[in-house]
Amino acid sequence: MNTPMTNATLPSSWPAPQPHEHAGRFVTLTPSDPEADAAELFTAGHDSLDAQQLWEFMPWGPFADAAAMRAWMRAWQSAPDGLAFTVRTVPGLKVGMISLMQIRPAHGVAELGGIWYAPGAQRTKINTEGVYLLLRHLFDELGYRRAEWKCDNRNERSKAAALRLGFQFEGLFRQHLVIKGRNRDTAWFAMLDRDWPQRKASLEHWLYTDDSTPLSQLHAEIVSSTTGAADRTPAAASGQ
Repeated sequence: MNTPMTNATLPSSWPAPQPHEHAGRFVTLTPSDPEADAAELFTAGHDSLDAQQLWEFMPWGPFADAAAMRAWMRAWQSAPDGLAFTVRTVPGLKVGMISLMQIRPAHGVAELGGIWYAPGAQRTKINTEGVYLLLRHLFDELGYRRAEWKCDNRNERSKAAALRLGFQFEGLFRQHLVIKGRNRDTAWFAMLDRDWPQRKASLEHWLYTDDSTPLSQLHAEIVSSTTGAADRTPAAASGQ
């Protein structure tokens, strides 16, 4: 379902993502359960100074206690255009959250956001696979046209992550929001259905075959090899 659509082939709407489990090799994404998940997630996100700093650019947090985090999770889960997932390692540890946000089935568009991880889970394959699982769901299973990534423009790590994962920078929305009493300039990134086949190939290669080549380099190499193959078609070779 990831063939780019023309205006003539666009459906009237797309299916809405549903709250079900997404299982990978390194992580499993389960619909967040505030009653069952809040205590462990609170510990994961607050048990050190490094953990508490992960909330700096988030619209919410850090939380005073597990009860406060549980209340926020209940509100987050009730949002009509979002789905929150608890990220579990394969051994079952709850190490963070990732969400589908601003889901617009009428347009085949959704945002990946609300992403945070305990310090020990950062700079591992956990975030890469979590993002991959939701992108695969959006593009391959639901046929969506566009996936978005937005972050505070001061959040250099989030911007670098978006580019590394294969999103394209689209621009800066100045004074877009007020977050925690401060003006926020929002950096916008997106991946389109026509980008996905090449991004999927490089993500799967890095995750499951060989991670010795940086992911951003793999994206470039696969795009280059695909372009080169197109240039070597019989029509191109004959000058037609």
